[in-house]
This record gives sequence, C-alpha cells and structure tokens, in this order.
Amino acid sequence: MGRAAGRDQQMRARIAQEAARLMDEEGIQDFHAAKRKAAQHLGAPDTRNMPRNKEIEAALSEHQRLFHSDEQASHLRSLREAAIQAMLFFTSFRPRLVGSVLSGTAGRHADINLHLFADTAEDVGLFLMEAKVPFVTVSRRLRVSREEWSELPAYQFMAGETPVEVVVFPVEGRREAPRSPVDGKPMVRASRPEVEALLEG
Repeated sequence: MGRAAGRDQQMRARIAQEAARLMDEEGIQDFHAAKRKAAQHLGAPDTRNMPRNKEIEAALSEHQRLFHSDEQASHLRSLREAAIQAMLFFTSFRPRLVGSVLSGTAGRHADINLHLFADTAEDVGLFLMEAKVPFVTVSRRLRVSREEWSELPAYQFMAGETPVEVVVFPVEGRREAPRSPVDGKPMVRASRPEVEALLEG
C-alpha cells in the first residue's frame, strides 16, 4: 500500500470514529449526516473515501465499550425492557423490534423503533387515541429492495421518558423486511419473545 493510500485509509478510519462519537454524544441518527459532519470536523469535507455505515456501527460499538461500558449495559437493558412493554401494548399489531435497541448500539439519545402490521395506518392512530396516548404523525422513507423505496406512515410518542417510533406496514409487510441502512441487507426484526431472550442471555 502506497503512502497516499495509507493516509486515505487512516482518514477513513478517523471519519468512522468521529461519526461514531457524533452519533453517540449528539444523538445524530442518520449515518450519512454523521459521516459528512465528521469529515468536516476533520478538515476533509471533499473526501470520496467515506467509511461504510457498517464501519461506523462497528466504531460506535467500540466507542461505547471504551467510554460507557458500565452505563451502556444498564441503559440498553432499560431500553429493551421498555421495548417489551411497548410490544405488549401493541400485541394486536404483531410488533417487531428493529434498530439500535435490538443491535445493542443504542446510545443515550436512542429511541425505540418498532414495526407494526395493520390493515390501515389509521388503525394504529385510533388505537393510540383510544388509549389517550399523545402522538405525532410522521412518515418514513424506507428502501424495500435494491432499487425501490417506499413512504410509510409512522407515529412518535413518549413511553415515560423514552421516545418510541412505530412504523406501520401493511399486513403482508411481515413477509419481507425493508433494507437496513447499516448494511443494505433485510433489516433484522425481533419478536417479543426474542427480545425477552436477549434480556435473559
């Protein structure tokens, strides 16, 4: 490896580490935004050798292990316990946990992300209203295949002090998960028993 290529790889690793720090400390959730901001911080905004999202996730795990190992474990446990309660609440919509609370990289600013399945998104909205849960309606653009994106309705609310976001899929959406922003593969989804097993493990 030439000297220039070595410097390039070194900068790529530094961008991954800085992006991980920003995601952990500032609560940035979008990988693209984190790496762009990291490159600017490091004086390399024009670099084309950006780290992959998977590299940033690995750097985030390492950052949390180095700087927050004790509190990270208890924080993650409390988030997973809250996720189980939210999944019990949404039992009729066959909830699945996704994202950083499932993968274990959830930082201090993380929210709980659930996928729900319903005949219509309004079913979930009515359910929340009947339960007198204040919520905000948003939409999420998710990649459903290599070339195809889909705009899906979502609801955000607070469970105690923990933010929760539920994305509502059609009932048949259970068959195939959207692509993960981390590695482009179908997103890992966990049922309530699977999340409970994580707590017991």
